[in-house]
Amino acid sequence: MPNLSSEILDPLLAANPAGPRITYYDDATAERIELSSVTLANWAAKTGNLLRDELGAIAGSRVAVLLPAHWQTAAVLFGIWWIGAEVVLDAASDCDIALCTADRLDEADAAVGMGEVAVLSLDPFGKPVPDLPIGVTDYATAVRVHGDQVVPERAPGPALDGRSVDDVLAAARASAAEQGLTDSDRVASTAAWDTADELIANLLAVYVTGASLVQMANLDSSLLDRRTVNEKLTRSIP
Repeated sequence: MPNLSSEILDPLLAANPAGPRITYYDDATAERIELSSVTLANWAAKTGNLLRDELGAIAGSRVAVLLPAHWQTAAVLFGIWWIGAEVVLDAASDCDIALCTADRLDEADAAVGMGEVAVLSLDPFGKPVPDLPIGVTDYATAVRVHGDQVVPERAPGPALDGRSVDDVLAAARASAAEQGLTDSDRVASTAAWDTADELIANLLAVYVTGASLVQMANLDSSLLDRRTVNEKLTRSIP
């Protein structure tokens, strides 16, 4: 059976390992972070190893992802898929593990019951989340000790809100074709990844074509013209 992370990341690593894969801006904080294909894959591998070795995830585990569109979220998603687990975006109950921001900790607790919860600060310098409850894992602290290579799961479960790996890949390729994306595109986006359809259209469709993504939060529109030139942007979502 195909592994979703391998199917998407392996071609990117082969084609352009050092080139920019996701560039993240937050105009409220003047943050800019850029990850190459290799760096994104390494972060995803570390996340997969954290999930598998420390939080007890296995193929078919349901992992609630309660995170915004962010470069660390991309690493989380591909880490989940590399170990054959399922991304759940609707905060449904009966999840085994949840990864969330601190402000969504109540949702995470409701999603997993007695399961594991890891909280992301999303801090660009890897600062931990202060004052976490006992038993809750700080992602930034925990992930850094894990290896940046992972053994991909060869028999994955559902990939995304009940959809199989094949279904997600087919939907991403169809969305990429509908949007007219190509491997030379540098795609600007302010779009969310909150639902399966949004995640497929706004992240995975970019990557299945070999394009790169510039994801922007709290956009200051006065900066967009200069950014378009500096980042060599060719398309935008939406």
